[in-house]
Amino acid sequence: MESTLSTKDFDFDLPEELIAQTPIEPRDASRLLILDKISGEIQHRHFYDIIDYLNPNDCLILNDSRVLPARIYGIKEGTGARVEFLLLAAKGDDVWEVLAGPGKRAKPGNHFSFGGGLMTAEVLEIIEDGNRLVKFSYQGNFYAVLDQIGQMPLPPYIKKKLEDKERYQTVYSREVGSAAAPTAGLHFTKELLGKIREKGIKIGYVTLHVGLGTFRPVSVDKITDHKMHSEHYWLPQETADLINETKKNGGRVISVGTTSCRTIESVAKKEGCIKESDGFTDIFIYPGFQFKVLDGLITNFHLPESTLIMLVSALAGREHILNAYRIAVQEKYRFFSFGDAMFIGSRTE
Repeated sequence: MESTLSTKDFDFDLPEELIAQTPIEPRDASRLLILDKISGEIQHRHFYDIIDYLNPNDCLILNDSRVLPARIYGIKEGTGARVEFLLLAAKGDDVWEVLAGPGKRAKPGNHFSFGGGLMTAEVLEIIEDGNRLVKFSYQGNFYAVLDQIGQMPLPPYIKKKLEDKERYQTVYSREVGSAAAPTAGLHFTKELLGKIREKGIKIGYVTLHVGLGTFRPVSVDKITDHKMHSEHYWLPQETADLINETKKNGGRVISVGTTSCRTIESVAKKEGCIKESDGFTDIFIYPGFQFKVLDGLITNFHLPESTLIMLVSALAGREHILNAYRIAVQEKYRFFSFGDAMFIGSRTE
C-alpha cells in the first residue's frame, strides 16, 4: 500500500468555537452525521437514531478500555517546587514511564510527593523522548490512590475543567489503562445499548489502551513517512467468534471508534484471520488500505492532518470525508472528543 498523498491533503478549516469543551447531556443527544461510504450521501440525525441504521444481523465492536486519571500534581521534596507527572505506561514493580513537567525538576534521584503525601515518587532514570522512569510508593492499592489524587488527561484542545470524571469514560469501560478515552463510545447510554441488543444486534468487546500518541500530529509532509505509536490490544475468543459468525451470516461488522477498528484490522493482518490475539499494534490506516473485516464505523470528528482523519478517509474516500467535514462545519456540528458523531456505512451492504 503506497500513497502519494501529503499531510496537507487532509487539512480543513475549523473555527475554534466548534471544538466542544464540555460533554452534552444526555450522552446520546449529540448529533449524528450519516455518511454513505459509497455514494457520499449525507443525512443529519441524532445519536439515539443510530439504532435505525443497524440491522439485526450486524455486530458492534466496542473498546472497553478505561481511562487512567493519569495526570498528577505534586511538589519536589526539599524545595517545594511544583511538578506535573503524566503516567504513560506501567513497567512493573510500581515503576511507570511518565512525562514530567517541567523536566528540569525531575532528575534521577529526585523525590516528589503527591496528594499531600498519599503517594511519593523517585525518578530512576531519563529514557528516550525525555520521558522518566519513576518508582512510586503508597499505602494500599495503587489505582485506588490514583483515583483520589489524579486528574483526567484531557486532550490539549479542551480548556475547561471536567466536573464529572465519569463523563470522560464510556458507560461500558472496565479495563484500566488508557491515556485518552475511546471517544466514539462516549455517546452510548446503557439504555441505548439495551435497545440495540433488543433489536438483535450483537455486541462484542476488544481492549486497546489508547496512548498519548493519538494526539500527536503528523509532522512529516509525506504520510508514508509517518511513524505510528504502538498500543497494546486484546481481542478475546468470544469476540472473534462473534465477528466470524456475523460475517458468515451476512451481517456487518461495525466498529465503535477508530481504536476498535485498528484492533480488528491489526489482528486480521497479523493472524491472517480473526481469532483470539494479544499484542501491540502500530497499524497505520490511510487511503489505499484494504479493510479485511470492517464494514462500518461509528466515530467522532477528528483533527485536521491527523492519522484519524486519514483512517476514515481510507474507509469512505478522502473527497467524501472532506465534503462531510465541510458540511459539518457549515451546520455547526461540535468537533473532537466531546463533540458529535458520524456513522460511516452503506445501505448496499
